[in-house]
Amino acid sequence: MNRLRTLFLAPAWTLNAFLFLIPLGIVVLYSFMTRGPYGGQTPPFTIESYIRLADPLYLVILLKSFWIAGISTAVSLLFGFPLALFIVNSPKYRSLWLNLVMLPFWTSFLVRTYAWMFLLRDTGLINSILQWAGLIREPLPLLYNDGAVVLGLVYGYLPFMVLPIYSTLEKLDPALLEAAADLGATPWTALWKVTVPLSLPGIIAGSILVFIPCLGAYLTPDLLGGGKSVMIGNVVQNQFTSARDWPFGAALSLVLTGLVMVMLWLFVKKGGAKHL
Repeated sequence: MNRLRTLFLAPAWTLNAFLFLIPLGIVVLYSFMTRGPYGGQTPPFTIESYIRLADPLYLVILLKSFWIAGISTAVSLLFGFPLALFIVNSPKYRSLWLNLVMLPFWTSFLVRTYAWMFLLRDTGLINSILQWAGLIREPLPLLYNDGAVVLGLVYGYLPFMVLPIYSTLEKLDPALLEAAADLGATPWTALWKVTVPLSLPGIIAGSILVFIPCLGAYLTPDLLGGGKSVMIGNVVQNQFTSARDWPFGAALSLVLTGLVMVMLWLFVKKGGAKHL
């Protein structure tokens, strides 16, 4: 049986090796090489790229990236939990609401981000309506700031928060809420004492699915934040494109990956995985 199991798993292991292990090994190799005279990478091997990471500039950008990713995750949870609860409590139109949640995936993420640029710019729809209504005299600075980046990230990754929470709430036994009501619990008390604790696996899974891509995002900060809101993903992308410093870009990406893995390991070690 062990040989048969190994035989059946061999294609999956081979696929994972080609798609994950080999590319990761190449990135690790590049991180210890030297930037070539015209970009790219070349011998000799060195740790100069990792030494450059001690620059306080990159530490500030990294901390800012964690901050924006954390705020985006919190806002996604703030809107995602009530939305998932609403969908669960609407059995008649449940399929419709779920399709609307997944509807943005039918359009390119780049197109949706550009749409927000047209909405938030000085001559965009939001400022035009506010000026037409006489609520403001000058356009509000809605674009090219951290707020626009958070808005774009929440809009882009909100479904990843809603769907895991919905999946958990759907399995919740209604009899538990009825028992809480029989014991004198108000709807709000039942929500905080029964529904939220039992939906914790979905909340944790959704938070992980939102936080990790937000931390490494580069398209949304580049378009909605401009040069005023730079995240670590933008720095990595710039090293591989305009700066053509592949060793430093590889070192940055590996350090970011390592930090995320350490956070997940600490989470599992503290018992967070038992809720998943």
